[in-house]
Amino acid sequence: MITELAVERVEFTCGHCWHKWSADYDVQYYRDDNGDEWEYFTRDGIAVSSPYDLQGAPACPICGRHWVGRLIARRPVPVPPGTSGTPRSRITVPRDQHRTDRHTAPPLEADAHDQPAHQTPATSPGDR
Repeated sequence: MITELAVERVEFTCGHCWHKWSADYDVQYYRDDNGDEWEYFTRDGIAVSSPYDLQGAPACPICGRHWVGRLIARRPVPVPPGTSGTPRSRITVPRDQHRTDRHTAPPLEADAHDQPAHQTPATSPGDR
C-alpha cells in the first residue's frame, strides 16, 4: 500500500571538481504485506536507485565522478482519495478521451529547473 508520494529535489556537490547540480525525483513510500517499509524512486519516469545511496548517485556532468545527494526541498503529493471534502472531479468520458492533451504534452524533466550557480573551488596558497 502506498503511504506517501512526493517530489524531492536532490542537490549534488562533486567532491572532486566542486560542481553543484540538482535533480527532481518522484518517490513513493509504501508498506508491503509483511509490514516492511520501502521507497521507490523514479526520474523522468524511469526507475532509479536512491540518489541518497552511492549506487544511485548520478555522475557529475563535469568530471563523471559519483556523489551522494542531499535533500533540499520536497513537495508531498496527496495519496488519493484524500480527506473527506477534498475537491475532485468525476471523469465521465472514456479514459482515452479525457484531456487528450496530456498524452502529447512535453515531459517535465527532472533537471528542468534553475540549477545552482557553478562555483569554482577556492585555491589555497599551496595550490599556486
